[in-house]
Amino acid sequence: MRKITAIAAVLLWSTCAFAQDRTITVASTTSTEQSGLFGYLLPLFTKAEGINVNVVAVGTGQALDIGRRGDADVVFVHDRQAEDKFMSEGQGVKRFDVMYNDFVIVGPGSDPAKIAGGKDVAAALRKIAAAKAPFISRGDKSGTHAAELRLWKEVGVDIGAGKDAWYREIGQGMGPALNMASSSNAYLLSDRGTWLSFKNRGELAILTEGDKRLFNQYGVMLVNPATHPNVKAKDGQVFIDWLVSPKGQDAIAGYKVGGEQLFFPNASH
Repeated sequence: MRKITAIAAVLLWSTCAFAQDRTITVASTTSTEQSGLFGYLLPLFTKAEGINVNVVAVGTGQALDIGRRGDADVVFVHDRQAEDKFMSEGQGVKRFDVMYNDFVIVGPGSDPAKIAGGKDVAAALRKIAAAKAPFISRGDKSGTHAAELRLWKEVGVDIGAGKDAWYREIGQGMGPALNMASSSNAYLLSDRGTWLSFKNRGELAILTEGDKRLFNQYGVMLVNPATHPNVKAKDGQVFIDWLVSPKGQDAIAGYKVGGEQLFFPNASH
């Protein structure tokens, strides 16, 4: 009887260990976590597929580098140029569109640069630079940071040449950047999802929005197991397939804060 009990215990332990091993690591942008999307989405996925997800939430550039090292099974990010480079290097298997939202420029109610109500992001940035109004940059090689730098370049403002006190890079994620902007009454480029879930707004408000250049697409890729044999390709692909399936897309659309939808699914079925 003792021998049978011992064997049963070993079998039970093995079964539990196998079940617990169905865990994948997703390297993702901070906005998917700090907006609360993952907190809402991942339990739905785990319930549906029996796979747990560990999230490493960093800037998009760092998330892609984690994928390059083979330290994640999936990358879920928002910088199309960087994603295409990742794919061209053979680091990813296939890229899928998942969802989108947009960027907004937030700033203090006093609005020293006088950009409130405008839709033209180029005009807004030129006014901020001309006024030398305080501006917080994430400075973390994230998708948001990359978008910000592209916009400065497009409007002809060389923020790298003479970084005055008005322009401050902090090397942190979206949440801390919003906190810094709130405490210092500064302008900031934010993704709308994190902004909507952000509580410590102080005097900050959305001042510029709606420009097509502020479109913010998110993509997901399985890290290439041919390059990194440790990648859990099967379960990682299950996660990707669920995200772009009607069920996953409906779940993304269903995530709201204060009745407002944060992300808009646009996967090709």
